[in-house]
Amino acid sequence: MRGTVKEYDRYKGYGFITGDDGEDYFVHVSGLRINLQQKGLRKRQRVMFDVQVDVKGDRAVNVRLE
Repeated sequence: MRGTVKEYDRYKGYGFITGDDGEDYFVHVSGLRINLQQKGLRKRQRVMFDVQVDVKGDRAVNVRLE
């Protein structure tokens, strides 16, 4: 899936991505590809990701730059 970073707090290590389907997906630093884990994500950055179904809601994993 593709989407846009809605918000991401590098110090807390989590944020949200709005998928092109209009849904918001939680993203944790552990869901970022290794090369992004230190840099984090920036607001409005375009990304690709996989969706993992979780009891707390769907989350973005395997997040990488578009």
